[in-house]
Amino acid sequence: MAGPDINATRKFGGTVDFGRAAGEYRAHRAGFPDRFFRVLSHRKWAVPGARALDLGTGTGTVARGLARLGLTVEGLDPSEALMAEAGVLDAEAGVTVTYRTGKAEAPGGDDSSLDLITAGQCWHWFDRSRAAAEAFRLLRPGGRIVIAHFDWLPLAGNIVAATEDLILRHNPAWTLGGGTGLYPGWFADLAGAGFGGIESFSFDHEQPYSHEAWRGRIRASAGVKASLTKGEVARFDAEMAKLLAARFPEEPLNVPHRVWAVSGIRPED
Repeated sequence: MAGPDINATRKFGGTVDFGRAAGEYRAHRAGFPDRFFRVLSHRKWAVPGARALDLGTGTGTVARGLARLGLTVEGLDPSEALMAEAGVLDAEAGVTVTYRTGKAEAPGGDDSSLDLITAGQCWHWFDRSRAAAEAFRLLRPGGRIVIAHFDWLPLAGNIVAATEDLILRHNPAWTLGGGTGLYPGWFADLAGAGFGGIESFSFDHEQPYSHEAWRGRIRASAGVKASLTKGEVARFDAEMAKLLAARFPEEPLNVPHRVWAVSGIRPED
């Protein structure tokens, strides 16, 4: 849902540039489900009229959801290509989000000026301690940060596990597979920056994908189009099509995902 620094060297070697997959990112990467935003609203973590900044906004999936809830939202990302796609989606949704180019580690902005900061599907791309410190600076006392993920779940024999195996065959340096959708290290990131009231929630969600949409979603991932050459992507995609036809012919694919979020509050002065 969000793009890293397009010049960042990924942990598994090379450079990731999600801007190279911006169109497919917009078309095929499912955003956070509606239930995620209902939870934020129910818990009063996101309230109408609040001022919010969405870090690593990418195509604006979290920013747009917050705008629908009535917040005033700004999205920040290093990739202008992704944010251009976000603007298209915002217009289709009938909401307004202000976007600007920048990094979570140096977002600019005035001290104590925000009510809410979010980071959806991107915290692992940041220098986390610097990003957390900047979030603390920007939030007013009593303001809240929410770090969230919407991850596919590789289970024995399922489409996700098979897809991860295929990515590894084409990109052996890729290290982002095998996840559980849980990020215990993020608790320490928030506590280390001075946040209190730290809590989390999670729920599982089946996301439907057609074969075409799943291929597009995978092409738009860090291990494929964001890091491989055009020829390598084409070869990968051809094998992905064969895999789907042979082993997972039914459509739609109901792909298991987990939504997980951790939140902290800047203490009152």
